[in-house]
Amino acid sequence: MVPTSSYRAILRTCMIISIAVSRNIRVIPHRLVPSNKFIRRSAKHQQASASVPSSSLFASATTSFIHRLAPVCVMSPPHGSISMSSVSTSSADDFFPSTTSTTINNKTDAISMIAKRVSASRTSIDQCGERLRSGKLVSFPTETVYGLGCNALDPVAVQSIFDAKERPLSDPLIVHVSRSEDALDMWDAFSSAISDETKQDDQSPQYFERQALSVLTKSFFPGPLTIVARAHPTIPQVLMANTGYVACRSPSHPIARALIASAKVPIAAPSANKFGHVSPTLADHVMDDLGMEDVWVVDPNLGRMYDDENENDVNCQNVNNAQDNTAVCQVGVESTVAKVEMNPSSASGMGKITILRHGAISSQSIQEVIEKAGLSHYFLVSDSVKFTSEKEYNVAPGQTVKHYSPNVPCFMIGLSRQIQSEDSIDIIEQTERAILAQSVIIDYGMRLASYRKFALAYTDLSVDGNPVVAASNVFKTLRWSETIDGAVRVFVPEIALIKDEGNEVGNSQEMALVLAVKDKLTRAASAVVVDTFE
Repeated sequence: MVPTSSYRAILRTCMIISIAVSRNIRVIPHRLVPSNKFIRRSAKHQQASASVPSSSLFASATTSFIHRLAPVCVMSPPHGSISMSSVSTSSADDFFPSTTSTTINNKTDAISMIAKRVSASRTSIDQCGERLRSGKLVSFPTETVYGLGCNALDPVAVQSIFDAKERPLSDPLIVHVSRSEDALDMWDAFSSAISDETKQDDQSPQYFERQALSVLTKSFFPGPLTIVARAHPTIPQVLMANTGYVACRSPSHPIARALIASAKVPIAAPSANKFGHVSPTLADHVMDDLGMEDVWVVDPNLGRMYDDENENDVNCQNVNNAQDNTAVCQVGVESTVAKVEMNPSSASGMGKITILRHGAISSQSIQEVIEKAGLSHYFLVSDSVKFTSEKEYNVAPGQTVKHYSPNVPCFMIGLSRQIQSEDSIDIIEQTERAILAQSVIIDYGMRLASYRKFALAYTDLSVDGNPVVAASNVFKTLRWSETIDGAVRVFVPEIALIKDEGNEVGNSQEMALVLAVKDKLTRAASAVVVDTFE
């Protein structure tokens, strides 16, 4: 049986294709990819891909094909030029019904979109809060990426997020709250079902779990850290992929915080894109992916759109004291995810704090907080970032091997082919130059500088290898690669991590973002590394 979400995707795409066909635009449903003999993967990546069952192939393949076909069909017209851009028109209600304008040979046709842009005024935020309480969807900026939010305690609303994103139920959602206390209420360790005697027992596993959760939320909330722990019994199972663990965080972005306060309910919010596609950092990105869904998109760039001139806007320009006020999502990559759990069955009864997704908060920072609180004897902090199939049920999002992927096939260039000097162009074969002429290169720290002059398009996330800059650029640059006319593939560098004398990868705050960028590029390329361009 074909999933309802797939039917909806097909209908959306047929509308776009019908316009293309009526104007004799060539539709290209596939891309040239390197020969399999030049592709290698690590064992765990191969296992993740191989474990996808045949019963799920139709749904996943249909969804993947449909969402990659829509933008592809406007990339290579035989005559004239075509571009897709989101535009909005104001209304007296401070809402902005959006359209997609399709320009062909200087003639413009408008396709009405269901999604609406709204400003970040107080009036608009309050109306968005009311919408969330009623079970509807609102997309909003955070300091990491744009989120797609709903009332986290409403199972029907939560299901609508999975439907809109065409996201598998095996991938759980993160609950966004305003205060640390609100997060604690989501976890079983603070459940009223636990007896007072157990709560007062300062040697029980629950006691140490509560201590760890309290100190982590007080130290890192609000900010880009998501904490996963055993869920309170009242949390909807659909929110947690039926794992019994719920993920919570408190965003620092003022628009997100104002929206949570206005909604008066916890907000479940994954990234506001189609599942597996590049995460959005701009309202335009959200409209590109979810324009045909019933969602309001908060766009702070719409300006001061309210009735009371003395009313203050919710201003996003001072987030993290960033100098670039044009960046709505300043961090640019998703939050670090850390799972907190006790293990009473172990010999020591020791608990674990496990990093499940790399982000701006390092494991070292978490370790320091645990040590300062006197809990280092009870918790071991470690990394365990996985690459899984869509079928595997995870306690945290962002674990699938194919994720953050552009609509153009993406591959990592292996370390053996990373030559930083443009003086080494003699080793590039003529056949490889022809392939590069149809390729977009997204570099990091000039690892692929030698290929720049042969590429169809080239850019560097950070020429000097600054991980803060690279992290803020990675998603918008992956989306940029989709806009390059004639692009057949995207190449990114395989990133090697520098290890210390103990053969350990550093875990400083700076290294946390290097790990995050590496993770995003690896999943964008489905962990595929090429050692040749042939």
